[in-house]
Amino acid sequence: MTGNPQTNSHSTGRTPDAAANSGDNSAADSVTKAGLRGAVERGLPSTIADLCALVRIPSVSWAAFDRSHVAASADAVAALVRGLDVFESVDIVQAAIAPSNSGGAAELGQPAILASRAARNGRPTVLLYAHHDVQPPGQDEDWESDPFTPTVRGDRLYGRGAADDKAGVMAHVASIRALVATVGTDFDLGIALFIEGEEEFGSRSFATFLDENREALRGDVIVVADSNNWDINTPAITTALRGNVTLRLTVRTLAHASHSGMFGGAVPDAMLATIKLLSTLYNEDGSVAVDGLTAIDVPTPDYSEEQLRAETGLLPGVSPIGHGSILSRIWSQPALTVTGIDAPTVDNASNTLTPAVTVRLSTRIAPGQSAVEAAAAIEAHLHEHAPFGAVLEIDDVDTGEPFLVDISGWAVTEARSAMTAAWGVPPVDIGVGGSIPFIAELVRVFPTAQILVTGVEDPDSRAHSPNESLHLGVFKRAVLSEAFLLGSLNDRNGH
Repeated sequence: MTGNPQTNSHSTGRTPDAAANSGDNSAADSVTKAGLRGAVERGLPSTIADLCALVRIPSVSWAAFDRSHVAASADAVAALVRGLDVFESVDIVQAAIAPSNSGGAAELGQPAILASRAARNGRPTVLLYAHHDVQPPGQDEDWESDPFTPTVRGDRLYGRGAADDKAGVMAHVASIRALVATVGTDFDLGIALFIEGEEEFGSRSFATFLDENREALRGDVIVVADSNNWDINTPAITTALRGNVTLRLTVRTLAHASHSGMFGGAVPDAMLATIKLLSTLYNEDGSVAVDGLTAIDVPTPDYSEEQLRAETGLLPGVSPIGHGSILSRIWSQPALTVTGIDAPTVDNASNTLTPAVTVRLSTRIAPGQSAVEAAAAIEAHLHEHAPFGAVLEIDDVDTGEPFLVDISGWAVTEARSAMTAAWGVPPVDIGVGGSIPFIAELVRVFPTAQILVTGVEDPDSRAHSPNESLHLGVFKRAVLSEAFLLGSLNDRNGH
């Protein structure tokens, strides 16, 4: 890493023996890397085939979908993990979403896979995280191919979960396979594997799962394979994540619907009140106008408006919103989106004044701010700006904490070295506008662990959207990066 005296200095205090040992270690490292690289190459066809098999399972974890598909996905992942033949235990585990207050059985979360092997001879333990559940596919007609039929077009694999995050699951599996092919199963590195089953539905049982399985999950390093890369040729380490506050807002102005011709112009309908209220959330430039929501000042790489337009599909003539560098708007400032509205549909619209409108608000909050504090600021703003004395109901509030990664530890240095070797270029430190709220739970339970947020996605992966896809070249390099990291950790003394 540039500026690191351990990597850039030319020490004059080394003995000839130390220099010779360093050369021996360097040669051994080169041999290991060559072995890992060959193993990843040879294993890639079967890795992609296994990924395609996982994509075929519609493991949507949302409440309205069939839970049996998530269970089938858990079974399939557990079979892959058992096939590695390196873990002392591999279990499919469910945890309670919340303790039962009635004395009856608590509702269980979706099934997760938990595997572990103990470290030996002073080696560290790494916890590898990914999730096997996926987002709903949306409308089939919006997809160019069936969302659960993995399809290769060009250098991309299309399908729901192909990138987010079944590719993350397979990156862990494939990197362990490569390590085994290179050094055998009798290695010293400790590995814990946690493949969650409900990340896309709020990780509702995550906290309970961590508390109940604390010792099996304990690691010196935690690798969260659920983020992005800078582009298809440049890896990235995610160092900042926004948090989130979501809520349901209902605006009421009338006890019942009334004829719009008879009373329109004299009484406010709920749609008018909702439009006026929502408009107060934004400044003229489209940035968030809620007092109490904070931003942070962090350096950002160059990112042009042209690149933004290309990656988002911004229509000609439509301008970006906000102020500051484009990436600061995405990484380190708050953003507020109306993600849903319950109101009369256009086809069923009648000439009436609507008595109530309900909207879903999703707010991304900047790193460094408490999610509870942000939620209070949003609720205070809404009540303060309710037009015409409209009656507001705010419920179904959900929060997730933002996160800033400490990049000073040795694990980040190891990860940078592994990525540089695998990709041929050093990684970029990036922020991500999205949220991974459970990382705050990992910090709570394992405060001394070093957390690395990596991923298999690129700017055109379109996770959560129709035509989600995985760039197969990016995937190969991501697997190789993790294989190099595991190889390096297996050779590391002390943690």
